[in-house]
Parts: sequence; structure tokens; C-alpha cells
Amino acid sequence: MSYFFAFLSALLISFISSPLTILVFKKLNILDDPARHRQAKNQVHQYPVPRGGGIPVFLGLLSSLFFLPFDQHLKGILAAILIALIVGVFDDIFQGKIHPLVRLAGNFLSAGAIVFAGIGIPFINNPFGGIIQLNTPQICFNFLGQPRCIWLIADLLALLWIVWCMNFVGWSGGVEGQLPGIVAVAALTIAGLSLKFSADITQWPITILALILAGSYLGFLPWNFYPQKIMPGYSGKTIAGLMLAVLSILSVAKVATLMLVLGIPLIDAGYLVVKRILLGKSPVWGKREHFHHRLLDLGWSKKKIAIFYWLVTLLLGILALNLNSKQKLYTMLMLTFIFFGIILWIKFFSTSSKQPDQDNG
Repeated sequence: MSYFFAFLSALLISFISSPLTILVFKKLNILDDPARHRQAKNQVHQYPVPRGGGIPVFLGLLSSLFFLPFDQHLKGILAAILIALIVGVFDDIFQGKIHPLVRLAGNFLSAGAIVFAGIGIPFINNPFGGIIQLNTPQICFNFLGQPRCIWLIADLLALLWIVWCMNFVGWSGGVEGQLPGIVAVAALTIAGLSLKFSADITQWPITILALILAGSYLGFLPWNFYPQKIMPGYSGKTIAGLMLAVLSILSVAKVATLMLVLGIPLIDAGYLVVKRILLGKSPVWGKREHFHHRLLDLGWSKKKIAIFYWLVTLLLGILALNLNSKQKLYTMLMLTFIFFGIILWIKFFSTSSKQPDQDNG
């Protein structure tokens, strides 16, 4: 029953606080106006919209204080999302004009709070059998009278994984409703995964936290779906990636599960980063070239793209719950081939033979 109330509380808090955030941002005239945006040609919305979506999501996540023990892990998680919120809201206020490297530094600060709280990746499953231990070498010391140890490889991997998730998940928020839908599906998948290990008492808080995350983004979804009243903004995007990364680490170190569930955004982001680097461009400065942009150029509507991403994420989530490590690896490889096949087809063989859908932008 606590699972249901945790989910419902986060959903209601996020849903109710979203219109209040819209009202405040409009009152203060803090709006993302594509007409005056320095990258207006890359925008897919056509009218001024407040960002600030991280605020109702953050408030929804605060409901975890009522359902989870206020231990070292929860303190670190709340500190991390607070840092992400502050950096994100400043970026929202200045309409994305904060330099990407400054935002990246904020990502590392948030991730550092997580790692400092003792959340690392002590091992990964070898898809061909066995476990790869990452808990050595260690550096141990006393901090404020308390013994602490830094697991160099485990903590460094966790730091990089969290920062990477904060970015690639956020890059999948270009179409109304796209981001909150896939985040909710991914969080529910992790909740389902942790329930499979419910015999382990340490998994129960993970289930509740995953349901709170799902509720927070589902409560925000009606206000972000087409026609959107509010955007997730940088704050809503980075908090999503941060929380999913943390849950993937805490849920029996199932990083591979999240990689499969978010396979399309992950492959899309990896492809574009490598492409930009090979072309001698900065990987942190993007343009209208993500997979959802390509679908828009084909004439797909924003609603159709968002629902497509939700359904693909749901399908991959169901697969992730029922595949072993080796099968997940092969599925990810197959998904990569399919993705690049679609990209090549769009690039060389596809032409849009119909008028763009009404909400194409």
C-alpha cells in the first residue's frame, strides 16, 4: 500500500504545482520565446512557453521524505537534485544562455554529491558469465571523525555514468511530452526490476523511490503534452537523467537494464557525440539533428513522436525485465543496427510524401 501512496503523492504534488509554476513564470515574464532565442531555428515550439519544469518535479520528489528513511543515501540524492534544480532554473531563466561547460560543471557537482553519499558501482555483470568487481583499489581516510573509503574505479564510473545520463536523457526532451513519458516508463521498469529482488530488504526503498520518480513525471506530463503549457527546461531534464542513473546503480547495479530501456536516446546521443567530434565540432553544442528532429522532418506530428518514444521505451522495458545479461547485450547490438538502418534510410531513401501533421511545428 505504501507503494501506491508514494506514487500517488508524487503525482498529485507534481500535477498541482505545475500550473502554479506556469503562473509564476508568466507573471515574472520568464518565458522561452523562440522569436528572440539565439538558436530559434533549432526550436520546435512556435510560441512563448515557460521552462521551469524541474520545479514541480523536484517538489514531487520531495515526497520521498515521507516514505524513505532519511539516511546518507537519501541526503545525497536530495542534495544532488537540489544542485541540479538550481543550475537548471538559472539556465531556464536565461533561456539556455549559460555556457554548456558551466552546466557540465554543475552536472559533475550533482554527481559528486551522489558519489560522496556512498553510491557507486561496485561491480558489473559480465554478459558472458561472472561478475567484474570494481571495488578496488580503495583510498580510506577519516572525515569529520567518520571513516570513509573512496573506491577509485567504482566511484569514477558512477560519476561519469550519472553525468552522461543527465545529458543524453535531457537530449530526448525536444518534443512535447517526450521526456516525461519515457522517464516514467523507465522508472516503472526499474521499480518492476527491484520487485523481482523483493526478498532483499535493501530493494524495497528503491522500488518506492522509482515509483516516486515515475509519479513526479507523470504528474507533469499533462502540462507538457501537446500543446505544452510548460517545458521541462534544463532543470527537469537533468533531474530526470540524474534520478534514473542513481536508480540504475542502486537497483542491484542494473546499469545495463537502463541502457537497454533508454536504448534509442542512448544510441542517438552516442552517435551525435562521436559525429561531432569526428567533424571537429564541440560535442556540447548541438543543433537540430537528433532522431526526433529527423522524424519531424519526415512530417511526423509531435504527438506521434512522443507516443512512439513511449511505446519503444515500454517495449524495451518489458524485454529488459525478462532478459539475462547476454541477451540484453545482443538486443542492444540489434537495436543499434536497426537505428543506423533507419538513419541511413531517412538520409538517402526517404522523402516526405505528405503534408506535415498539424502539430508538427
